[in-house]
Amino acid sequence: MSFMSPGQVVWFEISTTDPETVTGFYGPLLGWSFEVDPDSSIDGRTYTRILAPGAPWPMGAIQQGDTDDEVVNLSILSTDVHTDVDRLTALGATVVVPATQVADVTVFARLTDPHGNLFSLFSRSTSQRFEERIAGTQEYIQQAAFTPKPGSMGWFEIGTTDPKTTTDFYTAAFGWRFEKDESAGGKPYFNIFSPGAQWPSGGLWDHSGNSTEGAGADYVMPCFLATDVAATTETARQRGARVELGPDSNPARVELGPDSNPDGTGYARLTDPHGRRFGLFSPPAQSAGA
Repeated sequence: MSFMSPGQVVWFEISTTDPETVTGFYGPLLGWSFEVDPDSSIDGRTYTRILAPGAPWPMGAIQQGDTDDEVVNLSILSTDVHTDVDRLTALGATVVVPATQVADVTVFARLTDPHGNLFSLFSRSTSQRFEERIAGTQEYIQQAAFTPKPGSMGWFEIGTTDPKTTTDFYTAAFGWRFEKDESAGGKPYFNIFSPGAQWPSGGLWDHSGNSTEGAGADYVMPCFLATDVAATTETARQRGARVELGPDSNPARVELGPDSNPDGTGYARLTDPHGRRFGLFSPPAQSAGA
């Protein structure tokens, strides 16, 4: 099955009233570059594409809005956004933005899952230029998972205090399969496979066993590749991020466990200065100290 099959995470969006605060934080931290999309700007509000270092195609965007919501969401490929909105609401999702046509580019909708986590549905356009761009984006993300390039999105993660409700929803909604990650050192972590995929593209962390305040968050977040997770985490902290899990997490305050797997995979979970959650990770060969 194609990497661009329905049910795949194809994009991420950062919503903000002030795009400059987003570019000012993530640009220096992860080496991102940015380009404003003139075709998607509405009423002076910009839609700014995000490119990882050396990437020929964008992997996400900054959506300037007029509300105080400072959020990040993943976008999932759909063949029919209108039909999927109805289907997903019947499964327990809530509509935030109904199915909306954007010029001749695409159709999208924003929803929340049964635990209030924001996500988007995203349809492919018949525009050849758009098809080439989104296909190139996914090719880059797929390559990043096997040949890591710092700054790129190579993973996503769901954290949940209610794994049954969460897995039931995403399995019914998108056909995702959840398999225990035996390399996670005994952590309750599950790899997420999209329909027909040979390799996982995300993971689920079961927080239901964490009783310490702050450890059992429900969230959905993008994860970005880093050459040195510890160093990047420290830089993020100095720039105003909060470390929830990682080299600087405080085990006396939050029971989070170690910041690496037995195989050498390093990771961290943070919130940026506006509270948007994101992850950092590096595969074994790239982990600090490996």
